Amino acid sequence: MQLSAPQLEHVCDITVELSSIQELGQGRAGARRIIPIVGGTVSGPRINGHLLNVGADWQTIFDDGLAELDTRYAMQTDDGAIIEIINYGYRHGDPEVIAAITRGEDVSPDKYYMRTQARLETGDERYHWVNKTLFVGTGARLKKSVVLSLFAIT
Repeated sequence: MQLSAPQLEHVCDITVELSSIQELGQGRAGARRIIPIVGGTVSGPRINGHLLNVGADWQTIFDDGLAELDTRYAMQTDDGAIIEIINYGYRHGDPEVIAAITRGEDVSPDKYYMRTQARLETGDERYHWVNKTLFVGTGARLKKSVVLSLFAIT
């Protein structure tokens, strides 16, 4: 039996607006911090809307520079549905690239790795398909925002 490779379908692009980083200090696994998510936009072929002022990215920064991303936030679609997003991923790159990102400089996303796996959930029947779909994303960190392209695995 030959199984086919999964395909990716572009669902939307998300611009996540961030508030100031809240440093927690050294935790068991690495430096811990919380970055509040305060809004943003969602646009694409399958979902359009805006991010609600709820949620945050709980990050762990390991000694080798790896950032473990662990976010939970929500969007409201243009037609009124509320969709929760739980997004987990990694960001890493050469030390000088990560240092530039940390300073808030714009760094081309092809200079570092930022990938996520996302789970979406809603009670709105119009978007019930998100409850049964796996998603992956590519991302970029800007000074006050994160940009993600979200893809359904088909």
